[in-house]
Amino acid sequence: MRLIPALLLAFLVPASSMSAQTATPAAMDSLLGRLVGRWSMTGTVRGQPVTYVLDAQRVLGNRFVELHMTDAAGPSGYEARVFLGVDSVGPRYIVHWLDRFGAAYSIPPAIGEASGDTVRFAFAYADGPFRDLLVYNRANDTWYFRLEAGASGDTWNLFAEYQVRRAR
Repeated sequence: MRLIPALLLAFLVPASSMSAQTATPAAMDSLLGRLVGRWSMTGTVRGQPVTYVLDAQRVLGNRFVELHMTDAAGPSGYEARVFLGVDSVGPRYIVHWLDRFGAAYSIPPAIGEASGDTVRFAFAYADGPFRDLLVYNRANDTWYFRLEAGASGDTWNLFAEYQVRRAR
Protein backbone atom coordinates (compact mmCIF):
# COMPACT_ATOMS: atom_id res chain seq x y z
CA MET A 1 0.00 0.00 0.00
CA ARG A 2 3.05 2.30 0.23
CA LEU A 3 2.88 2.44 -3.56
CA ILE A 4 -0.37 4.43 -3.56
CA PRO A 5 1.00 7.64 -1.93
CA ALA A 6 4.05 7.46 -4.19
CA LEU A 7 1.83 7.12 -7.26
CA LEU A 8 -0.35 10.01 -6.19
CA LEU A 9 2.65 12.24 -5.58
CA ALA A 10 4.31 11.22 -8.84
CA PHE A 11 1.22 11.93 -10.90
CA LEU A 12 -0.63 14.73 -9.18
CA VAL A 13 2.34 17.10 -9.09
CA PRO A 14 3.01 16.86 -12.84
CA ALA A 15 -0.74 16.99 -13.52
CA SER A 16 -1.09 20.24 -11.61
CA SER A 17 1.75 21.82 -13.55
CA MET A 18 0.06 20.82 -16.81
CA SER A 19 -3.46 21.86 -15.85
CA ALA A 20 -3.24 24.94 -18.08
CA GLN A 21 -2.64 22.72 -21.08
CA THR A 22 -5.73 21.50 -22.86
CA ALA A 23 -5.52 17.95 -24.15
CA THR A 24 -6.34 17.50 -27.81
CA PRO A 25 -9.03 14.97 -28.79
CA ALA A 26 -6.35 12.82 -30.47
CA ALA A 27 -4.19 12.77 -27.31
CA MET A 28 -7.25 12.03 -25.17
CA ASP A 29 -8.22 9.12 -27.43
CA SER A 30 -4.64 7.84 -27.41
CA LEU A 31 -4.70 7.78 -23.62
CA LEU A 32 -7.92 5.75 -23.71
CA GLY A 33 -6.19 3.34 -26.08
CA ARG A 34 -3.67 2.54 -23.34
CA LEU A 35 -6.53 0.88 -21.47
CA VAL A 36 -7.07 -1.71 -24.20
CA GLY A 37 -6.10 -5.20 -23.07
CA ARG A 38 -6.63 -7.61 -20.19
CA TRP A 39 -5.92 -6.33 -16.68
CA SER A 40 -6.03 -7.39 -13.04
CA MET A 41 -7.56 -4.88 -10.62
CA THR A 42 -6.76 -5.23 -6.93
CA GLY A 43 -7.88 -2.83 -4.27
CA THR A 44 -10.74 -1.94 -1.99
CA VAL A 45 -14.40 -1.01 -2.30
CA ARG A 46 -15.85 0.62 0.82
CA GLY A 47 -12.80 -0.61 2.71
CA GLN A 48 -13.23 -4.26 1.68
CA PRO A 49 -10.56 -6.00 -0.45
CA VAL A 50 -11.57 -6.90 -4.00
CA THR A 51 -10.02 -8.35 -7.12
CA TYR A 52 -11.53 -7.83 -10.56
CA VAL A 53 -10.66 -8.92 -14.06
CA LEU A 54 -10.79 -6.02 -16.50
CA ASP A 55 -11.09 -6.59 -20.24
CA ALA A 56 -10.91 -3.42 -22.32
CA GLN A 57 -11.49 -3.16 -26.04
CA ARG A 58 -12.35 -0.67 -28.75
CA VAL A 59 -16.03 -0.84 -29.73
CA LEU A 60 -18.65 0.96 -31.81
CA GLY A 61 -16.43 1.97 -34.71
CA ASN A 62 -13.46 2.54 -32.37
CA ARG A 63 -15.26 5.58 -30.89
CA PHE A 64 -15.39 4.07 -27.39
CA VAL A 65 -13.21 1.95 -25.16
CA GLU A 66 -15.38 -0.52 -23.29
CA LEU A 67 -14.18 -1.65 -19.88
CA HIS A 68 -15.73 -4.94 -18.79
CA MET A 69 -15.10 -5.49 -15.09
CA THR A 70 -15.95 -8.81 -13.47
CA ASP A 71 -15.36 -10.11 -9.99
CA ALA A 72 -12.44 -12.56 -10.07
CA ALA A 73 -14.25 -14.61 -7.39
CA GLY A 74 -16.92 -15.71 -9.85
CA PRO A 75 -20.14 -14.71 -11.57
CA SER A 76 -22.03 -13.92 -8.35
CA GLY A 77 -19.93 -10.82 -7.60
CA TYR A 78 -19.72 -7.40 -9.15
CA GLU A 79 -19.89 -6.76 -12.91
CA ALA A 80 -19.78 -3.50 -14.84
CA ARG A 81 -19.45 -2.25 -18.39
CA VAL A 82 -18.05 1.22 -18.76
CA PHE A 83 -17.99 3.05 -22.09
CA LEU A 84 -15.44 5.87 -22.40
CA GLY A 85 -15.29 8.09 -25.45
CA VAL A 86 -13.96 11.45 -26.55
CA ASP A 87 -16.69 14.00 -27.25
CA SER A 88 -16.75 14.99 -30.92
CA VAL A 89 -17.91 18.51 -29.98
CA GLY A 90 -15.21 19.51 -27.50
CA PRO A 91 -12.13 18.20 -25.72
CA ARG A 92 -13.85 16.19 -23.01
CA TYR A 93 -14.69 12.60 -22.24
CA ILE A 94 -18.18 11.18 -22.01
CA VAL A 95 -18.53 8.11 -19.79
CA HIS A 96 -21.44 5.70 -19.42
CA TRP A 97 -21.15 3.42 -16.36
CA LEU A 98 -23.51 0.45 -16.31
CA ASP A 99 -23.34 -2.19 -13.62
CA ARG A 100 -25.33 -4.89 -11.91
CA PHE A 101 -27.06 -2.33 -9.67
CA GLY A 102 -29.40 -1.44 -12.53
CA ALA A 103 -30.37 1.25 -14.99
CA ALA A 104 -31.15 3.93 -12.41
CA TYR A 105 -27.46 4.05 -11.49
CA SER A 106 -26.38 4.60 -15.09
CA ILE A 107 -27.87 8.10 -15.17
CA PRO A 108 -26.37 10.55 -15.84
CA PRO A 109 -23.24 9.93 -17.89
CA ALA A 110 -20.04 11.47 -16.57
CA ILE A 111 -18.09 14.28 -18.13
CA GLY A 112 -14.32 14.07 -17.96
CA GLU A 113 -11.11 15.85 -18.79
CA ALA A 114 -7.47 14.88 -19.20
CA SER A 115 -4.35 16.53 -17.90
CA GLY A 116 -1.23 14.68 -18.98
CA ASP A 117 -1.77 11.03 -18.13
CA THR A 118 -4.47 11.77 -15.55
CA VAL A 119 -8.17 11.54 -16.38
CA ARG A 120 -10.88 12.94 -14.12
CA PHE A 121 -14.60 12.15 -14.45
CA ALA A 122 -17.50 13.79 -12.63
CA PHE A 123 -20.90 12.14 -12.20
CA ALA A 124 -23.80 14.33 -11.05
CA TYR A 125 -25.98 11.59 -9.55
CA ALA A 126 -29.34 12.53 -8.04
CA ASP A 127 -28.21 11.35 -4.58
CA GLY A 128 -24.91 13.23 -4.73
CA PRO A 129 -21.80 13.80 -6.81
CA PHE A 130 -19.27 11.11 -7.60
CA ARG A 131 -15.85 11.39 -9.21
CA ASP A 132 -13.30 9.02 -10.68
CA LEU A 133 -9.58 9.58 -11.12
CA LEU A 134 -7.62 7.37 -13.53
CA VAL A 135 -3.85 7.81 -13.57
CA TYR A 136 -1.65 6.09 -16.15
CA ASN A 137 1.97 5.28 -15.30
CA ARG A 138 3.88 5.06 -18.60
CA ALA A 139 7.08 3.81 -16.94
CA ASN A 140 5.52 0.50 -15.93
CA ASP A 141 2.30 0.45 -18.01
CA THR A 142 -0.04 0.41 -15.02
CA TRP A 143 -3.08 2.41 -13.93
CA TYR A 144 -4.34 3.67 -10.59
CA PHE A 145 -8.12 4.19 -10.25
CA ARG A 146 -9.65 6.19 -7.37
CA LEU A 147 -13.43 6.62 -6.97
CA GLU A 148 -14.86 9.12 -4.50
CA ALA A 149 -18.34 10.02 -3.29
CA GLY A 150 -19.26 13.58 -2.44
CA ALA A 151 -20.14 14.32 1.15
CA SER A 152 -21.23 17.55 2.77
CA GLY A 153 -19.51 20.72 1.57
CA ASP A 154 -16.30 20.13 -0.33
CA THR A 155 -15.59 16.83 1.42
CA TRP A 156 -15.02 13.64 -0.57
CA ASN A 157 -15.05 10.11 0.81
CA LEU A 158 -13.04 7.27 -0.69
CA PHE A 159 -15.40 4.77 -2.29
CA ALA A 160 -12.90 2.52 -4.07
CA GLU A 161 -9.32 2.41 -5.28
CA TYR A 162 -7.49 -0.07 -7.45
CA GLN A 163 -4.04 -0.90 -8.70
CA VAL A 164 -4.52 -1.98 -12.32
CA ARG A 165 -1.86 -4.19 -13.91
CA ARG A 166 -1.75 -6.12 -17.16
CA ALA A 167 -2.82 -9.72 -16.67
CA ARG A 168 -0.13 -12.28 -17.30
